[in-house]
This record gives sequence, C-alpha cells and structure tokens, in this order.
Amino acid sequence: NWGEGGAHGFARPGLWADADPKKQVQWFEDMNANVIHSFGVSCNGYAWYKNGVVPAQPGLKYDFLPGIVHHAHKKRMKVFAYFCVGANNKWEEDHPDLVYHADGQQIPFTKQYIDYLCASIEDVVRKVEVDGIMLDWFYNPGGGRDPLPPLRWLPCEEVMYKELMGEVFPGKEKMNPGIELEFRRRAIDRIWKRVREVVKGTRPDCLIWLTCYELNSKEIVGSDMLNEVDWLMNEAGDMANTEIARKTIRPETKLITCLANWNKQNPTELIPYAIREGIGLFGFTKPVIGSMMHPINYYLSKPIESFEGDARNIAALTRSYHDLPFSYVKK
Repeated sequence: NWGEGGAHGFARPGLWADADPKKQVQWFEDMNANVIHSFGVSCNGYAWYKNGVVPAQPGLKYDFLPGIVHHAHKKRMKVFAYFCVGANNKWEEDHPDLVYHADGQQIPFTKQYIDYLCASIEDVVRKVEVDGIMLDWFYNPGGGRDPLPPLRWLPCEEVMYKELMGEVFPGKEKMNPGIELEFRRRAIDRIWKRVREVVKGTRPDCLIWLTCYELNSKEIVGSDMLNEVDWLMNEAGDMANTEIARKTIRPETKLITCLANWNKQNPTELIPYAIREGIGLFGFTKPVIGSMMHPINYYLSKPIESFEGDARNIAALTRSYHDLPFSYVKK
C-alpha cells in the first residue's frame, strides 16, 4: 500500500510490479509464519493478479496473488487477499464526483461504489483459491477515530441519505452529530451486508478478516459487522481494547493483535500476552530492499534491542514463531 509516487502516500501504480511470489513465500516460510496477508487490490486501485475485473498493476511480471497462493499452500500457509474499503486512488481518478479528494478514508459508500467493490472481491474469491479476504479502513469518510468529523454532504451522499434514512435530505443546516452517526452506521451496515453476501455466497468457506485501528469507534461498535466477521484484528495492538473486544465478539471469532511501527507496541510485552491468551499475532511493513525485506537470518543475527521500529517487530515475531527466546542470537 504505502510507497513512493502515488497520491495520498500510496504507492504509485506498478511499484514493486516485479515482485516474485516464490521468493515472497520463501521469506514467510523462513519466518515460520502460517498466514500471509497478500493483495487483491491495493490502495492505488490496481490489482495484484492478471485478467481480473480490476486492471492489474502496470508491468506486473508475475501473476502475483495466484502465485502466492500456489507456493503458500504447498507450505501449508493460508493466504488472505487484501482490499481497502475506504480509499482507492483509481476510484478517485475515475469518479471525482464520488469522493472527498482527501488523505485517509474518503469514499462515500454509494451504490456505485458498493457494486464496484463487491465485483472486485467476488472476482478474487471466484478465480483465486485464497483462504480469505482481508478488509481494511471499513469506515466512512474521515471515520474510524472519535470524535468523528462532520460529513461534507456531497450530492452523492444526499442520495445515500434518502436510501438509508428513508426521507429526502433536509439540508446541511439540519444535520447534527447524532443524525450523522446514524447515517454512518447505516452506510457501513449496508456495504458490510453486501460484502458478506458476496463472499459467503461465492464460497462459503472463504474467511473474512477485518482489521480496525479503533475497535470502539462509534461508527462500528456493537455492529453486525463486528459480530459476523470470522477474524477480527485490533490494529492498534493495545491489550486493553483487545480485551474489550474479546468480551463482545462471538466465541468462534478469531481475535488478532498487531505489531506495526505506527502503533508503538512493545513486542516483548505484547507477544507473550497474545500467546498466553490464544490471540493471533500479525505484523506489517513496507519492503526495504526492492520488493523484499532483509533475509530472516538478518533479524536473528543481532539482539532484538539493537533493532528499531518494524525491524524490531520482525525480529521478535520471528523468534516467537520459531519458539525461540527473545534473547536468542544466531551464531
């Protein structure tokens, strides 16, 4: 997602288009991971597989997502295909009247966008043997963190208002935080139900993994979405909100926590907690050597404390995945 040359901090189309799925999977095998989060469509709006309903990354050398699935399944690893719900640079370029033209979540969940997103998800689920899809930024424009900003009420949102609220949009001057919150929640519920119907209707065993950086946001707390997803991740990683989520979700929902540079969690504290409580461990970062990371031995060759940021997270996760103590250094 994140890289040079694209709008809103997203990677330009075609960046890392030479990524080799076999080498990528080998890195994860060396790490001893059991799940890979790969990409259906990344935030620049281009797909990571060929001949789909969404154009592929320009110059895509390999049929990347199917290649990841092929090699990962040989290693008994699951693969999830990522979709960003709230942002898509190509959608912005193609539909300038249906977006906010802002960083972060900027797409109103119009019927047109729901049709586009669901078509792209269905295409992946039908054509590629992914084990599941991963959904990110499942928020309305500016959403995800409280307090929620006022909506702009674009003409397309006025149409949505009539569809969702059952009455003609009464004007911006009649809006207040309570009405806007109800509108936001109904918008999320509508698109969630379509996505779930498409995924489970196409392949009932396909898992849906939702990541949220604020699980208790008013937009989503207590929603059907949080209750119906198969896997739920607290991207903020903090133990307090993970515990709150565990008390409210279904017993069969897989709960996951996250290590990423932005959330500033201490891996030597978070990892033991997750293992003790039976919570999944996940991490993400952008490549550092072309489309790759350093070899796994690099992260084992020095003490964890000698690394910073995501490199430190990788060093800690690798030791954990191999059942090695944090003090381990490979000679």
